[in-house]
Amino acid sequence: MPTEPIGSKAAWWIWNLSIWVGIGLFDATQNVVVMHSEGMHHAWVALFFVLFVSRLPWALFTPVILRLARRYPPTQFTRPITLGPHLIADLIMGLVVAAWVAGWEKLLNPWAYSSDAGPLLDLWKGRFYNGLLETFFLYSAVLAAYQIIESRNRLLREAAEKAQLNEQLAKAQLSALRRQIEPHFLFNTLNSIAAQVRDGKNDAAVTMIAALSDVLRSLIAGSSRPEVPLAEEVQLLQQYLEIQKARFAERLQVKLDIPNELLPALVPGLLLQLIVENAIRHGIAKRAFGGAVEITASRLNSSVTINVYNDGPTLPANWENSSPGIGLSNLRQRLRSLYGEGYKFTIQNRHDSGVEVSISVPFREA
Repeated sequence: MPTEPIGSKAAWWIWNLSIWVGIGLFDATQNVVVMHSEGMHHAWVALFFVLFVSRLPWALFTPVILRLARRYPPTQFTRPITLGPHLIADLIMGLVVAAWVAGWEKLLNPWAYSSDAGPLLDLWKGRFYNGLLETFFLYSAVLAAYQIIESRNRLLREAAEKAQLNEQLAKAQLSALRRQIEPHFLFNTLNSIAAQVRDGKNDAAVTMIAALSDVLRSLIAGSSRPEVPLAEEVQLLQQYLEIQKARFAERLQVKLDIPNELLPALVPGLLLQLIVENAIRHGIAKRAFGGAVEITASRLNSSVTINVYNDGPTLPANWENSSPGIGLSNLRQRLRSLYGEGYKFTIQNRHDSGVEVSISVPFREA
């Protein structure tokens, strides 16, 4: 039973009336069939009609009950000021329904009495006292339906608000990450360009300037979407690696192994660039003869896993107790806000040398 209009007031009334018509038809059919099968003798058509219309006043009472439930919530029935209005409304509705049914019985005599059904006032009193329990049950049923639907709607609203807040948080974290990356990356690249100009490597400097322009254009033009297709991440990574290769020359070896069928997969924005930048900064850059970075992606069931490995120095024994960098902390928070507990993020030494970062997220295509 909807507690508020669905699309329009007319639609709400259709729902409301349909429910009570269904209840009336079921009640009338059940009673008439049972009494007929037991050999009773009544005016069956009139009785069916009276039993059916006895439920229709509740279609008018339902919005009144819902209005009272909003003002005096059933969850606060321990307070007399909340319970009292409902008890009064229940009694008034019992009187109205009893008068309604008594009027039809007086008019149609559905029980097929040999004489008149009796004085209307006596019929009214009889129907009121006999229907007290039934009125209380129906009133309580409407309140219970209201409470169930309101609880469901509240949970849906809370879930929607939580999802919206998580999306806003992910966007804010992504925006902060972009602001963090651009100055850091820009200063390092400009220093490398200046060094190449001083060494007379003008062609290499021009190549780095062009690559830097492409990366900055991608970062600035990048949307605030928390998730992007893996293909976009690979494109940005390749632009970034062109600059790093110009900086490190033969000292940096890169292996990129990402199957084409995984390129439409949605991943957090700036995921690859951040992890590879950490691999180069903390691994390759610390070795005089450089090293290699391997980027791979694979799919297992409903998850896509991205691994970034560098063969630089391994992590110290107590590295887990040290505070992680801002970038990795930011990434972990974004993963949690996007996927809840549905992701995996590990950093570990691999074999005797090198560090591997592995991230698994639910597989969804763009």
